[in-house]
Amino acid sequence: MDIATLWIIIGIVLILSELLATSIVAVFFGIAAIMVGLLLHFGLISSYSMQFMLFGVLSLALLLGVRGHFKRWFVGYTADSSEQPSQFSQDIGSRVSVHSDFINGAGRVVLNGVQWDAESDDALKAGDVAWIIANQGIKLSVSANKPQA
Repeated sequence: MDIATLWIIIGIVLILSELLATSIVAVFFGIAAIMVGLLLHFGLISSYSMQFMLFGVLSLALLLGVRGHFKRWFVGYTADSSEQPSQFSQDIGSRVSVHSDFINGAGRVVLNGVQWDAESDDALKAGDVAWIIANQGIKLSVSANKPQA
């Protein structure tokens, strides 16, 4: 196996590793490695120092110049807060049904037909009614007592 083929294989492996990493970085190292392998294959470069220098320059140029555009494609569309306000604050004070017993302050509740992880200082059992008092991301804080308005 010649060095050009090795560069191309390394490039392909780096691009495929992006499927696991999802940071949109390895793909540019992979593209740079494939480009070095192709330049080496066609005889446009030959020395090891030129290979590594070109790999570094290409990787850096791709990361700085193209990554931002690619990242927008892979992240997808996210709504601004002005477009779609969070519904979590509206759920505070809502009634929920306890789905599973709370053990060590943690359990599951059902809000609008969806099960949520929840925490509570109260001893809640499956089937009890509870009230949302706060949320921390995707975990709800609930209480056996209805919060005051």
